[in-house]
Amino acid sequence: MEILLAALGGFFLDLLLGDPAWMPHPVVGMGRCIVWLESCLRAIFSKTPRGERAAGTVLAAALPLGTLALSLGLLRLCRRIHPALAFILETLWCWQSLAVRDLASESENVRRALTRGTLEEARGAVGRIVGRDSAALSRQGVVRAAVETVAENFCDGVASPMAYMLLGGAPLALCCKAVNTMDSMVGYRNQRYLHFGRSAAKLDDAVNFLPARLAALLLILSAGLTGENLPRAWRVWRRDRRCHASPNSAQTESAMAGALGIQLGGPASYFGQLHDKPTIGDPLREPEPQDLLRANRMLYAASALCLALLCGLRMLLFKGVHL
Repeated sequence: MEILLAALGGFFLDLLLGDPAWMPHPVVGMGRCIVWLESCLRAIFSKTPRGERAAGTVLAAALPLGTLALSLGLLRLCRRIHPALAFILETLWCWQSLAVRDLASESENVRRALTRGTLEEARGAVGRIVGRDSAALSRQGVVRAAVETVAENFCDGVASPMAYMLLGGAPLALCCKAVNTMDSMVGYRNQRYLHFGRSAAKLDDAVNFLPARLAALLLILSAGLTGENLPRAWRVWRRDRRCHASPNSAQTESAMAGALGIQLGGPASYFGQLHDKPTIGDPLREPEPQDLLRANRMLYAASALCLALLCGLRMLLFKGVHL
């Protein structure tokens, strides 16, 4: 029962407070570890493609396993001091593993910049939450990029950590966050990370494979709950869910594109290099700032559905077992 209550507490704390800037966050520590480990590993292994792949594989194993071991150890230590202390720490980590409130807030900042500010301000706002180059995006391009981020990060920042959280508690959720953080920092197909980041990217694909498909189905259901087009979301997801180099990203993006009746994807620039990505969805109309409100409503509805479903599954799977 402790894991279930900690997950519920973490979810509602995230909805209420997001991630306060003053509070130390595990992901920041993970990021610093990645930078340090990358520097050390590159110095140890050869500069050949094979050496870089070996170094990246060590990183991809060391950070998640280290995160899991450290969090389990700290929880055990706290439990020895007092069970309540362990519960508080687990609830805190569950809270920090989720990103519903911050994802919605950041996309809302983009919408406000588009409706009340300038295009430059909107480009700056979307640049905070996307990996692509945002300096030359049009108004429609800004909306498209932000909607894609809400869709993709519903998996990475909500459905995936929540699934692992309710399977193995906060330590497993933090392990999932470590994998996602590695992918966001080194999982690029550019000159620096093509070989070094390959293992991290492959691990991220594997860890999020099932959660991405769950997330897509939840977004489709949320379309019906929020007044968007559920049948079209289902149809576009069935058709376009593989239209991405990643096996996971198009899952949620296609569901969102179909629900809103807009086209996502297409060519995008990363680190000054243009990538010709396939389009997702149908261009029934041009993206507009209101699409960010619609995407956020779907995000909240899908997050609530995800929590209810996974809590119910945990209760069924562990019925009669100490939770």
